[in-house]
Amino acid sequence: MARAKTTAFFCRECGYESSKWMGQCPACKAWNSMVEEPVSKTSGAVSPSGRQTAGGLGASGRAARASLLSEIRLEKEDRIPTGFNELDRVLGDGIVSGSLVLVGGDPGIGKSTLLLQVCRRLAADGRRVLYISGEESLKQIKMRASRIGEVTGDLRFLCETNLDRIEQAIGAEEPQVAVIDSIQTMYREEISSAPGSVSQVRESTGLLMQIAKSRGIAIFVVGHVTKEGVVAGPRVLEHMVDTVLYFEGDRNAVYRILRSVKNRFGSTNEIGVFEMREEGLAEVENPSEYMLDGRPENASGAVVSCSLEGSRPILLEVQALVAETNFGMPRRTAAGTDYNRVNLLMAVLEKRCRYEMSRLDAYVNIAGGMRMNEPALDLAIVMALMSSYKDRPVDPGMLIFGEVGLSGEVRAVSQADKRAAEAARMGFTACVLPKVCLDKMKPVKGLRMIGVSNVREAIGLL
Repeated sequence: MARAKTTAFFCRECGYESSKWMGQCPACKAWNSMVEEPVSKTSGAVSPSGRQTAGGLGASGRAARASLLSEIRLEKEDRIPTGFNELDRVLGDGIVSGSLVLVGGDPGIGKSTLLLQVCRRLAADGRRVLYISGEESLKQIKMRASRIGEVTGDLRFLCETNLDRIEQAIGAEEPQVAVIDSIQTMYREEISSAPGSVSQVRESTGLLMQIAKSRGIAIFVVGHVTKEGVVAGPRVLEHMVDTVLYFEGDRNAVYRILRSVKNRFGSTNEIGVFEMREEGLAEVENPSEYMLDGRPENASGAVVSCSLEGSRPILLEVQALVAETNFGMPRRTAAGTDYNRVNLLMAVLEKRCRYEMSRLDAYVNIAGGMRMNEPALDLAIVMALMSSYKDRPVDPGMLIFGEVGLSGEVRAVSQADKRAAEAARMGFTACVLPKVCLDKMKPVKGLRMIGVSNVREAIGLL
């Protein structure tokens, strides 16, 4: 009698399972992504309480019943405010009960600090919170908690990596919000592979999802990231959770940007800006003022533009430095924006405006470390390049935005009126924008608006 196989091959990208190794995953078409992992010794569905369920029955042993849309009631209390307006904006106006949220980011970026601060504020508001750590001891957590302030309310801590014991603790404590730090350290005894493997991460996430949905508990899960900047483990991890948040920014800098790349309960375009301080993370309620702090005066190659992140306009400074190259091939560098976009815009300047950009080195930077790829920054990059090329500073009271096409035309951008209103609020006196947008806009008090239809008209303002 043939012996049953104890291992199987899983795709690290999508979680596809196969009995044999393949060079290319047939599901997601990724190459060399199949890894061998032990398979579970159990069979059948497993309920959140750990017992197997019969076919056709739910975790409670009763047959599933479908509901009409009119029978589903949404209560305002389904959203739990975190105490951080920036985090609430990214989540979609608060935490949803029964949701599973994945928080990823580089080591030391502030994931655990932010979640501990959230737990502290939720407990102070009368919520029952459970913080589960698989990486730190209780003494280490207390040392970190002592830096962020006094902890009051029903906030409990647990150091455990066995998910079966964690499930029992959640059942005993019955928290409203739970934090798992981190998913790569958790394991289930039914899976014989090591913690952090494809099988363990997938099964652990599935169990946490069942706990969150069946008990109505909001669970935050911390995920490690790879050197490419994506959450470690199988790609199916991001597909299973409700929300995926990424912390961005240099760990040695003071600012942090929280961005949503997946959100079943809100927009994925919103961002939250935080500042790292000695007592923890603090909200930056006015990112425009923060990003423009320390702007040089009467310096060529510096232009202020406006980018739209979700419903929030953010003013930022685009810097460019153009110099003659000492080699046969010019060097191009882009920090905070798309490198290929900079090359494209320089080709437009050379072809449509007859500037010899092919013999020049060009360095483009978004000051403050924020990364923006919105096409509305095209005109600001062009003006910064030409300001450095001609060594003529741009009026410090002027804001510039617009998309540049391959023919040198300046195309319309979305919500130009909101960008202009933000410029006026921040004290700017002039705004250069696409002419097609200007024709549809109402005048903004205190702001002189200049419409341009092509790059040549914009350069003529220098």
